[in-house]
Amino acid sequence: MQPNPTDTLSSFSSLSLAEPLLMAVNKLGFQQPTPVQQQAIPLALEHKDLLVSAETGSGKTAAFLLPTLHHLLALPSRKFGTRALILAPTRELAQQIFKQCQQLVEFTDLKVGIITGGDDFRLQQNMLRKNTEIVIATPGRLLELMEQETPNFSHLEVLILDEADRMLDMGFSEDVLTIAKSCNTQRQTLLFSATLTHFGVIKMADKILQHHEIVALNTLYDGHRNIEQQIILADDNDHKQKLLAWLLLNESYDKALVFTNSRIQADTLRGPLRGQKLRVGVLHGEMDQKDRNRMMELYREGEVNIMIATDLAARGLDIKGINLVINFDVPRNGINYIHRIGRTGRVDELGLTIALVKSTEWNLMSGIERFLKQKFKRRSIKELEGKYKGPKKLKASGKAAGVKKKTEPKKAVAEKVKIRHRDQKNVGKRRVPTNKPSSDEQEQKE
Repeated sequence: MQPNPTDTLSSFSSLSLAEPLLMAVNKLGFQQPTPVQQQAIPLALEHKDLLVSAETGSGKTAAFLLPTLHHLLALPSRKFGTRALILAPTRELAQQIFKQCQQLVEFTDLKVGIITGGDDFRLQQNMLRKNTEIVIATPGRLLELMEQETPNFSHLEVLILDEADRMLDMGFSEDVLTIAKSCNTQRQTLLFSATLTHFGVIKMADKILQHHEIVALNTLYDGHRNIEQQIILADDNDHKQKLLAWLLLNESYDKALVFTNSRIQADTLRGPLRGQKLRVGVLHGEMDQKDRNRMMELYREGEVNIMIATDLAARGLDIKGINLVINFDVPRNGINYIHRIGRTGRVDELGLTIALVKSTEWNLMSGIERFLKQKFKRRSIKELEGKYKGPKKLKASGKAAGVKKKTEPKKAVAEKVKIRHRDQKNVGKRRVPTNKPSSDEQEQKE
């Protein structure tokens, strides 16, 4: 009988990683590799290009960091320049990767640096000039540095694109391709995405990967098994605010995350919720980087346990204990919905997501259900039940159900004969024949 491959990869020690990395993994308390780590790490250790799809929270960061760090330790280099480059779509995600990378290199001499917008440009230039081996960056700021000819990627050994689908959705496609073209052509490339059904991801993979392997742990339509998804109907935004306050006061959670579609809405909700004695913070793109970092730290430490955020945070928050996600505004598309709810139900934890839906958002929410091929649970709160019950069903026409209206056959109506005055005057007079056929004769001919 053939052995089960997952049995041989039940512990990190079986992955043949360098001893300093195993020491770091042990200190972090990692027990067993997650499925994405079991499948991706052995292939990456063979220095193969990879296209990997895995849910957020599945352990994918370690899945690309561990084999990359092992490679850098196993094959030391005296060449100048960055050896491993990791691109991330948002500052928050870059910070998360940077923090975990620092933890994993604790027992090594490897140096890690981070490049994001909002931080000191000259400090980042100096960091690159010091021959930092591992650089984590957002595309925009990295391109600014490249214009100053600061980074040297001619000897780059590993290029990693994390959450590539999000980078494409944010308009970074050309930036990423420009950066990739400046890198050593003999490098290894690892491309990670939440889904493989994003056309742009496949197109990018064709351009930057060579003879790659595919590790597909999920597709766009896979349900989130650890997440219960609910919908509550609301009359308007005032009704939504009451529902939101009730949920935050009555649901059980360690940390809650509330999503809005605009920073103005996020700022508007903060005051009333704080008035309910709730510990609330706000995170959006108009905040200074220092304020964003401070707010993230307060949330991580639990001093703030409710965060109101725009989609900026949908791909950057990798914080334990988020077990309630509320969509105050219905997201604009199914992809954003996936990234929002992906903040909860991570690995083996359970999560609850609730979307507050008013009449003008019904079609949008229904479209997300169709897009994901899922049906979300309808829920109502007795104390705050509103008037809106969903789209009206027209009994006679059947339009709500998409049924064509049956048409009754038209009844025959007696044709009215118009009597003209000149006809009355000619009654009894002899008609002079002409060569022109009468209207009845013309119809018979036709």
